[in-house]
Formats: sequence, C-alpha cells, structure tokens
Amino acid sequence: MATGSTTAAAGERVGIDELLERVREGLDRVEAREAFEAAEDGALLVDIRYQALRERDGLIPGALVVERNELEWRLDPQGSHRAAEATSHDLRVVVICNEGYASSLAAVSLRQLGLHRATDLVGGFQAWKAEGLPVAP
Repeated sequence: MATGSTTAAAGERVGIDELLERVREGLDRVEAREAFEAAEDGALLVDIRYQALRERDGLIPGALVVERNELEWRLDPQGSHRAAEATSHDLRVVVICNEGYASSLAAVSLRQLGLHRATDLVGGFQAWKAEGLPVAP
C-alpha cells in the first residue's frame, strides 16, 4: 500500500512528475494484455475517462465506468454509494484513464481506502486500443 514514504509529506513541495514516480513505486502496474487477462480472471476494470473521451474512442466491454470525482465513493466496499461490483477490499481493481497518468493517482487513492489490490493500466485506454484489445463504440 502507498504510504507516507511514497507520497509527499505535509508541507513538502513536489511536482506532478515526481509525485507520479513516487506513487507508482507502490503499484504493480499492468500492461494492456495483463489487464485483459486479469478481467477474464475476475478483476474489475474501472474506466475513469471523462465522457467526451469515451464517446470519441469507445468503451472497454465489461469495464465499470466511474467518473474520477466519484471513484472513491463508488468503489468503497463500506460506502453507502458503492457500486454493486465493489464487493470487498480484496477485489482486484485495474483503473484505466486515457494515457495512464491520472489512473496511477486514482489507484493509490483506492489503496488508501483499503483496496490493497488496486492498480492501473500502463498507457491507459490508448495502450489497450493500440494492443488491439476489444473496444465497443
């Protein structure tokens, strides 16, 4: 789990590139093919891209679409606003954004909620699409 050693300390100033580097140290990030296989084995793919990108590029079949600003509320297994798929803190979650940046920060946030198997997709949806994996209009 990402803890104080991988995030900025209170009052410490870091740029986003350094912050991403730090938080990614605590993630077992997956490549597109690995994410596809993980979903086949029961992992939950969560697409946090905003609507315009989903409309432009399509959707990953079976992925749960959750806007980034709702992610923690929808994936917290103890939350009153949780998605039906958010069944356990042991759930394997692969967060997907457009290019694999925002998803790293989102995955760390989910880990802070106790979803210890949360990670993200290296390269995001664009890597999934480039790999030729299924995309629905």
